[in-house]
Amino acid sequence: MGLFHHHGNYGPEARYAVEREAELPTTKWEEEVARGLELGLPGADSIVDKRIPTFSRGELPHFAGINTFLKAPYLEDVRRCGEYDVAVLGAPFDGGTTYRSGTRFGPQGIRKISALYGPYSFELGVDLRESITIADLGDIFTIPANIEKTFDQISKAVAHVYESGAFPVVLGGDHSIGYPTVRGVAQHLQGNLGIIHFDRHVDTQETDLDERMHTTPWFHATDIPNVPPKNLVQIGIGGWQAPRPGVKVGRERGTTIMTVTDCVEMGIEAAAERALEVAWDGADAVWLSFDVDCLDAAFVPGTGWPEPGGFLPREVLKFIQLIAEKPLAGIEVVECSPPYDNAEITSLIATRVICDTLGCLVRAGHLPRRTS
Repeated sequence: MGLFHHHGNYGPEARYAVEREAELPTTKWEEEVARGLELGLPGADSIVDKRIPTFSRGELPHFAGINTFLKAPYLEDVRRCGEYDVAVLGAPFDGGTTYRSGTRFGPQGIRKISALYGPYSFELGVDLRESITIADLGDIFTIPANIEKTFDQISKAVAHVYESGAFPVVLGGDHSIGYPTVRGVAQHLQGNLGIIHFDRHVDTQETDLDERMHTTPWFHATDIPNVPPKNLVQIGIGGWQAPRPGVKVGRERGTTIMTVTDCVEMGIEAAAERALEVAWDGADAVWLSFDVDCLDAAFVPGTGWPEPGGFLPREVLKFIQLIAEKPLAGIEVVECSPPYDNAEITSLIATRVICDTLGCLVRAGHLPRRTS
């Protein structure tokens, strides 16, 4: 009863959430309703709620519409992506996969379940629709039979978005894309780029099966001159799937590794503080690379290398919320494989990680990035 004694009907977080909601505008929602009625025709005479159009042209109903991320507008002309605060782009590629494939369908799966969400988070007290503009650019044209050409395509796409000033949100794809995404950002950065990497696997060996695969992105990323290995922090590593050559590389290059037990025993707040300290040490920007398999296998059946003993969703979401209190260069969410998923729960956690990241960047004042 102690928590509630001074707060009436609410605990401290709920009180913040309820009071914050009263301060949020509804301007963009009203514009969306008006646009729906104009473009989708006013509803049938029998419809009592006159905000409902004949054709669905917005958030509602959640089961209707074309699947872009959070039903954001599809931007066919990618030259205009700099007009938006956030640009979502898919990297549908699983040619770097060494066990279960299917992550080429990751962008589709994430977009599909994202329709379940509205733009408002109760606990965060943020309404994305009212605070930032989001566009979905569709997918990068990946080359299924050629990993290096695909890398070049991904680097060019991410560089284009980052240089435009929009905040890139990359829907993977397997984790091999971590190298070309970082390469795309690093080439438009004057100083150093740090990496915060959530995963159960180190992904730092030089080659796997004679190629640069999803087990190798951070070896090659930290070969880029302004992406030093001292600014790579890897969170959640552990289990029976960490190849020894990758561990050797991390040891030799001086990367930072935090296991699930490390993070839980020191506390998520202290772990996030340490991760930020490492990633931002002398860096001008930080890239967030989130592999869904950092969660316990029970929560992410739809992934290539599921491993028991990972994080609980609430631990990961708390961690992400703390990371996003500082600005980010962008985020990628990888290794979501819808063909192996149950009830879309893996795609759902991918969506939630992105939404919480954006919400916390908004709350901390890091989005929108541009001044008027």
